[in-house]
Amino acid sequence: MCDALSLDGSVRGVDQHIAIDSTYSGNVSPGSAPQRRTVPGATIVKMSVGPMDNNAYVVQCSSTGTTLLIDAANEADRLIQLVDTVAPTGLELIVTTHQHFDHWQALKKVAAHNSVTTAAHPLDAGPLPVVPDTELNDGDTVRVGDLTLEVIHLRGHTPGSVALALTDGDGIVHLFTGDSLFPGGLGRTTSPTDFSSLYADVTTKIFDRFADSTVVYPGHGADTTLGTERPHLDEWRERGW
Repeated sequence: MCDALSLDGSVRGVDQHIAIDSTYSGNVSPGSAPQRRTVPGATIVKMSVGPMDNNAYVVQCSSTGTTLLIDAANEADRLIQLVDTVAPTGLELIVTTHQHFDHWQALKKVAAHNSVTTAAHPLDAGPLPVVPDTELNDGDTVRVGDLTLEVIHLRGHTPGSVALALTDGDGIVHLFTGDSLFPGGLGRTTSPTDFSSLYADVTTKIFDRFADSTVVYPGHGADTTLGTERPHLDEWRERGW
């Protein structure tokens, strides 16, 4: 089912009408309707953008309406439509999970449209088209209204990749992993050293800390859970990817 939400058409140069699918499966594709998931205390909207099927996520505090965008990856006008539909009072923050080009092509335009603060890890800030207002380091927290998301630094896919961990009102963790963790394995690495680093960080900072019920929202493709992936950790280590 789709909820067609429309505002008053006052947005600067962009038609504000966008439809959001309220039946959440976690499977989106370029050009498909974004999907909305409602959890205790928050809503999560997932949309695929661009030719590389990048996932962009809007996380909103249910009680305050305060909103975070994770990865302004591509299709700036479409992301602006989404933000203005979900959060007509504005966007609080854009977090870029890592420096790779496909994850920030819309960042400059979306940030300018909303006059919004941006954030990234300092090791990945250099290539970004806007200088981050806020540096994200391991163990930092991001506040979005009444929500708190923990910053987890994961080295290997890039030097400054980060994941964000949100715990909902029922104690379920929602983990936004960028390109560091996917269904079926870790993100791409270019050397054995980088793979070992990423494997160690994902193992100790994610699998050793969070329960099997933790939902993983990756930078591309479908969602998964830590319980689904945990039995394959040794296989990943042996194959080296």
